[in-house]
Amino acid sequence: MLKIIFMGTPEFAVPTLETLVAWPGAEVVAVITAPDKPAGRGRQLAESAVKQAAVAHGIPVLQPTNLKSPEFQAELRTHAADLQVVVAFRMLPEAVWNMPRLGSINIHASLLPQYRGAAPINWALIQGEKQTGVTSFFLQHEIDTGNLIFQDVVPIADEDDFGALYEKLKAAGAGLALRTVQAIADSTAPSIPQAMDQELKSAPKIQKETGRLDVQQPAAALVNLVRGLSPVPTAFTQLPDGRTLKIFRAKALLEEAAAPGTWTTDGRTYLRLHTGQGQLDLLDVQLEGKKRMPVVEFLRGFNSATLNPATV
Repeated sequence: MLKIIFMGTPEFAVPTLETLVAWPGAEVVAVITAPDKPAGRGRQLAESAVKQAAVAHGIPVLQPTNLKSPEFQAELRTHAADLQVVVAFRMLPEAVWNMPRLGSINIHASLLPQYRGAAPINWALIQGEKQTGVTSFFLQHEIDTGNLIFQDVVPIADEDDFGALYEKLKAAGAGLALRTVQAIADSTAPSIPQAMDQELKSAPKIQKETGRLDVQQPAAALVNLVRGLSPVPTAFTQLPDGRTLKIFRAKALLEEAAAPGTWTTDGRTYLRLHTGQGQLDLLDVQLEGKKRMPVVEFLRGFNSATLNPATV
């Protein structure tokens, strides 16, 4: 029976942990996750989703602040793991990922080598991809560059946003992880260098400014930005009065547009932002200090005359 150490933090990693715990061919001997952090209005310490799952199964949990700490690495070594499985965790030093006799594998939410980095789900949507997937690979020095084991393709539906695609890939990743661990246990897992004969798209960490609408861009590109950041952290723009308007859903209209940045509304049923090509028809929005709502409801309490008095 394989002895596995699991490393992960967010909800995305939980189905993989649960799947490995349920598989009779392995024992998850320890879980490594992020330290508890203050959360919510009361700033009470909150446990990660992975820690909660591990505790529910009675699995020992380690929460190091420094992965290079000799004390942490010594404690890790006492578990004598055969394999480490990493899902949505931070970068590991070589002394950690190279510790088990079978190495360490990672489950990444893209079809590597495309979308290496911290936010592959977001960027696949922002770039307008029609498919993405999950990849299992062996860890090595550079992030997301190790030899590939397996990949599963996941189609992206036109209506998918970050939240929907996250759920699809979360489930796909759990299935891929089990298939990968089974192959490693059977000594049948491939180890294929990543092909570098293609233009690579990266997936850097999402920053707040990533979500700011550039009205010079085509409306179709802005729809993809909205999809890629909904429901969090959310695309946004500034209204003429300076208030921030978050956008959760929108569609592109190809009708001839006015100058980019111009607003059009009938004050009752639609709110549209003119772009570099076409119009962005806002469907679900949230004004700062208010709740998320359909644009029809939003317009009931909004003075549309403050947008573009000459065009409203």
